[in-house]
Amino acid sequence: MIEKTYQPGDIETRVAAAWEQGQAFKAGRPERRGAPPYCIVIPPPNVTGSLHMGHALNNTLQDVLCRFERMRGKDVLWQPGTDHAGIATQMVVERQLMERQEPSRRDMGREKFLERVWAWKAESGGVIINQLKRLGASCDWSRERFTMDEGLSRAVVKVFVELYNQGLIYKDKRLVNWDPKLLTAISDLEVQQVEIKGHLWHIKYPVEGLPDTFITVATTRPETMLGDTAVAVHPDDERYTELVGRNVVLPLVGRRIPIVADDYSDPEKGTGAVKITPAHDFNDFEVGKRHSLALISILDTEAKLSLRENEAFRHGVPASAELDETLALHGLDRSVARKRIVERLEALGLLERVEPNVHMVPHGDRSGVVIEPFLTDQWYVDAKTLAKPAIAAVREGRTSFVPKNWEKTYYEWMENIQPWCISRQLWWGHQIPAWYGPDGKVFVAETEEEAVAKALAYYAETEVITPMQGHDMALDPEGREPFLTRDEDVLDTWFSSGLWPFSTLGWPDDTAEVKRFYPTSALVTGFDIIFFWVARMMMMGLHFMEEVPFKDIYIHALVRDEKGAKMSKSKGNVIDPLNLIDQYGADALRFTLAAMAAQGRDIKLATSRVEGYRNFATKLWNACRFAEMNGCVTQAGFDPKSARETLNRWIAHETARAARETTEAIVAYKFNEAAGAVYRFVWNVYCDWYLELAKPVLLGPDSPAKSETQAMVAWVRDEVLKLLHPFMPFVTEELWAVTAEGGPKRDGLLVLAAWPALEGLDDEAAEAEIGWVVDLVTAIRSVRAEMNVAPATLIPLVLVSAAPATRARADRWVEFLKRLARLSDITFADAALAGSVQLVVRGEVAALPLKGVIDLAAERTRLTKELGKVDADIKRVDGKLGNADFLARAPEEVIEGEREKREEAVARRAKILEALERLKEAEGN
Repeated sequence: MIEKTYQPGDIETRVAAAWEQGQAFKAGRPERRGAPPYCIVIPPPNVTGSLHMGHALNNTLQDVLCRFERMRGKDVLWQPGTDHAGIATQMVVERQLMERQEPSRRDMGREKFLERVWAWKAESGGVIINQLKRLGASCDWSRERFTMDEGLSRAVVKVFVELYNQGLIYKDKRLVNWDPKLLTAISDLEVQQVEIKGHLWHIKYPVEGLPDTFITVATTRPETMLGDTAVAVHPDDERYTELVGRNVVLPLVGRRIPIVADDYSDPEKGTGAVKITPAHDFNDFEVGKRHSLALISILDTEAKLSLRENEAFRHGVPASAELDETLALHGLDRSVARKRIVERLEALGLLERVEPNVHMVPHGDRSGVVIEPFLTDQWYVDAKTLAKPAIAAVREGRTSFVPKNWEKTYYEWMENIQPWCISRQLWWGHQIPAWYGPDGKVFVAETEEEAVAKALAYYAETEVITPMQGHDMALDPEGREPFLTRDEDVLDTWFSSGLWPFSTLGWPDDTAEVKRFYPTSALVTGFDIIFFWVARMMMMGLHFMEEVPFKDIYIHALVRDEKGAKMSKSKGNVIDPLNLIDQYGADALRFTLAAMAAQGRDIKLATSRVEGYRNFATKLWNACRFAEMNGCVTQAGFDPKSARETLNRWIAHETARAARETTEAIVAYKFNEAAGAVYRFVWNVYCDWYLELAKPVLLGPDSPAKSETQAMVAWVRDEVLKLLHPFMPFVTEELWAVTAEGGPKRDGLLVLAAWPALEGLDDEAAEAEIGWVVDLVTAIRSVRAEMNVAPATLIPLVLVSAAPATRARADRWVEFLKRLARLSDITFADAALAGSVQLVVRGEVAALPLKGVIDLAAERTRLTKELGKVDADIKRVDGKLGNADFLARAPEEVIEGEREKREEAVARRAKILEALERLKEAEGN
């Protein structure tokens, strides 16, 4: 028996246990082995992570797809797992060591520290997996993988070695995003652009050989001028034509640096001249390559000035007191050095002016410090070569983006792709399988033994083996001193997660899972990692599997707060999905996210929406209780096509239509439309109309019509539970079990039940009749609301020149119409009475004589006044949206909020004009 009150907390625990006991989510179930495969790999959350709203949206949408396809009979593998999250995990463990006043990472050494990380992972890692289970994620949890587990690590090493042997991995000195606090290179995704109120310093560089002639450059980072190797001007800038080819003398240093012509300089911006510091700016690095400029790095790994022993800095610079004073800045932090340099420039009369300047400054998302473009030796992948097949795969339609507009973003990035820096200066991660000999010769191999064998063969030919002391070295077979040193760096986490679609299936072994589930069916992810993850998987999958890793890539938008602002801890507007689950249940949160997941549109999440869908679950619960209390039990062998009652034939027709609409929308990744279709059917059609219209029969004496209606109510309820299951799995699974208590035993869990495939139920005659009743009542209710007719007031209805079929319908449903539309009576006439509001319902005219029921003149005054208010609102919003200054300064969410206000006001205005037009008709009659 269904409990009186819907309690999601109790249900979720019970249902989750039933799924686990029944191994409901396991791929390769015996009955599915001949079924078509369907596979999604989960975007692996960080092992340090906790469920946030982005995870909740991402995994809800994946779960909708997996539950839907599972019910459609496919052998579904939703592959779960977590990412080792190199920086984040290392920081967590280092922080723990510090809090416990234990030896630091450096003090305990690499081996001991990694033991501590694995211990932390075993004890505290993967909390998010249990949180995903609370959300209802139907992953095959028996196959959970970790990017550092043995199998995936083997895949990573194999890929590195093969790419190296193919010349697609190499070592190079280039600029990277460097975190001076964490002392490692980081990816672009780990860089946050923060708006800073800073300054723009205009510095005069003396032109060599032309007394009192200067080129003024502007910079936000005066300290980097010490590494300048050129000044660039635009080739077409006539102001500098005569100076191109000359040198300027770098202030504070004395280095002679050339004036070069390059398109990078914008003649319309500032003075049109820019300082070029190739070792400290990504754009300058490219300019430097074009003009063969020297690379002079003037900072160390901690972002302190490194000058004294810096041969590149001192090369070609004549000795001087000015240089000595600059060398004295050695070891200063960059911020302190900046102040000293500005003071010296000002004292020398070389600081033309200083302007306030608001600009974006890169910060490390983990460390919070300013990121440095830093020149260092790192390992790289030749992404340009690997990108070509990945671009072709999308152009040829072998992989499709949904929405399609994301393909443009993908192409723009892939076609201009830069070498991919894959090394990180960390200890936690996949250590690079490269060993160095005493002369720096590198040996890349899958194992240390293979590297030693390669080294011995190489040095035997060259007859050079020099003993070398150091950490982690390999002994040669004859027991001589160690001579190989392993590279200490680890691989970027995106390297291992780039292999995720096939490494999780058991590659490089030739497993049955790889053969069955690769390529995967779809990927669901956020737009912010198209470059970092999606592109990597495309490149790696095509290169190693010779096939795209997935057929469809669904890109979802952001979850923002109810005002449209991006959620952030600093704003204090973060909504915790676990709190919402505790308060309203997982089903309510899931349905909210799916219902708002319109393609290409961010979700503005308000707690009230989640509460509303909690009420929807309650509505479903109460509808099932109503059915139970009225003897509506699933009938074995009941065929809805056999229904004779018009009402029952109509609901069978509507059920089939709802199933079609829901199915088509999910297949097209239109989750909001799918949720909307099933919501309208359950709340409006089934609960509000069908059960309401069926009440007299259900509450009446036993009869064939009552028996048929009881069976139909139960049949539709079961189809409703199936349609709703992908969105609200917990409540539907519970109701599926409980509603079977009074009828035949269910075949099994709802999660494994067959998706509705309803053919032959379309009934246009039944739809014409019941649809007319529904539309007529809806239209009358709308007019009553527009005209301010009190709910207690009964009004007459006149059907004008009604066709015989309409007269018959009205007679059959007269009592329902009077009760549901609050009518005093229904009559027929050849023309509408004076003072009537006329409605056209399915081509037939219905008139509501309101003269004497409401004061038409007073109602016109009220509506006219209301129209004036709406027009004023529209004018006010138009004034804001037409103000260029407002559009330039206001936050995106504020502008979007104003646009929404305008849309709402315009819609309201249309309603008022429609009501005024109806009044005009009534007054004219």
